[in-house]
Amino acid sequence: MSNKNIIPHIHKITVEERRQAKGHSSKVIWFTGLSGSGKSTLAGKLEEELFKKDWHTYLLDGDNIRMGLNKDLAFSLEDRKENIRRIGEVSKLFVDSGLVVLSAFVSPLQEDRDFVRSLFKEGDFVEVFVDCPLEVCEQRDVKGLYAKARMGEILDFTGISSPFEAPKNPEIHIHSDEESIEDSINKVIKYLENLG
Repeated sequence: MSNKNIIPHIHKITVEERRQAKGHSSKVIWFTGLSGSGKSTLAGKLEEELFKKDWHTYLLDGDNIRMGLNKDLAFSLEDRKENIRRIGEVSKLFVDSGLVVLSAFVSPLQEDRDFVRSLFKEGDFVEVFVDCPLEVCEQRDVKGLYAKARMGEILDFTGISSPFEAPKNPEIHIHSDEESIEDSINKVIKYLENLG
């Protein structure tokens, strides 16, 4: 819904100037995959490595966002769409500020991930598919969520009672059940360095 009384403020400092001041480009690295696939672990370790390289970063994680910005949302299809929409808009603001944003969210639907991608210029959205078989995710299940979903205590749980649509063309495809965290991080860093 648009409102003719809302007029965007044009900032005097451009995103290009912010990037130049920080010494690197800004973009969102969007980690998607099943719960337990290793998204948050990988995003956290990657942030540590980028921080060592003096890259300015910020990590957005599903549970943390749902404790604040999105605490009013449940897990219905509509609420999940709104969850991802808000995260996409917040990521866009961080990218405009000159940061490398690491966003780790199940984000199960291709349509929602495509919407977030549409918010960014070409090359500013890097999708990382953290691919892991469901049975391995269930074995990891450190939060006990799969067990609760199997018992019917959690409804609309991705991979059990709610679908996960694997990315069609992610920039980076990681098999977290086969690759070490170090190899996965190196794969992402190499991709970013190749982008300049």
